[in-house]
Amino acid sequence: MHYLLLIVGFILLIKGADFFVEGSSSIAKMLKIPSMIVGLTIVAMGTSAPEAAVSISATMSGSNDMAVGNIVGSCILNLMLIAGICAVVKPISVDKSILKSDFPVSILAAVLLLIVCIGNNLIVTRIEGIIIFLLFAAYIIFTVVRALRYRKNAVNTDEIRTLSLPKTIIFTILGAAAIVCGGQMTVESAKSIASSLGVSEHLIGLTVVALGTSLPELVTSIVASRKGESDMALGNVIGSNIFNILFILGMTAAIKPVKVDIFSVYDSAVLVGMSIMVFIFAFTRKRLGRLEGSLMLLTYSVYTGYIIVR
Repeated sequence: MHYLLLIVGFILLIKGADFFVEGSSSIAKMLKIPSMIVGLTIVAMGTSAPEAAVSISATMSGSNDMAVGNIVGSCILNLMLIAGICAVVKPISVDKSILKSDFPVSILAAVLLLIVCIGNNLIVTRIEGIIIFLLFAAYIIFTVVRALRYRKNAVNTDEIRTLSLPKTIIFTILGAAAIVCGGQMTVESAKSIASSLGVSEHLIGLTVVALGTSLPELVTSIVASRKGESDMALGNVIGSNIFNILFILGMTAAIKPVKVDIFSVYDSAVLVGMSIMVFIFAFTRKRLGRLEGSLMLLTYSVYTGYIIVR
């Protein structure tokens, strides 16, 4: 029953995020908000909504290990597994703007995660959460301003489907409700599974929950890569990692201080190392080829084996 509830929770999270993004995008078009801003804010938040719902629900229910484990696990999975699969499917050409701004920001976010995990007796305080969230707001403002400078490269607003007003309201409300319910269901069922298997909530958060909540990024990136939009695939991964750390951790800690265990410190350090490794891969040849993708997948497999044995 717990496994079934976990699957149902994942379905609610993913479909809820889809509905929420579609409803919110429709509202944005009705209000004549440029689609590029919609993509950078609403859609990006929508794909990170499952992680946010799980982390906040876990923190509120006292499962801090799962909250931080889900954030770190999702970031590592996004970077090594999803980007690795995309590179193996089709080599990824890396846009210069990603190398100059977004990728370094994601590395700095990972370093910041490591610093706050180490400090204050392994507790991410409410003040730190607010500061992290303000950094996220600054990044969003910077990204939107940058996008407005390159308006000609933006997606046409006509590509966003406008729903009728009743459908828009229903999609937005039902999507948000499904995300909340799915998050709570996922956390409770994952806790029960961890208890029955005799493993830590941190491990479940790093693996099963991280994979389940990263499914939107996985599907989006693989589809984009197969269609030849490889830069979009990498951009989605990098953007999601920035959202996961700055938005989700910041908001979670601002609501309630998050206690971190020592393994989260180790895993945060691993995330920093992996981020630097992939950045070097991308920077040296301005692309991620099949060889780099294979090395990323191998590294992720070794890391997964290590945390299971640990």
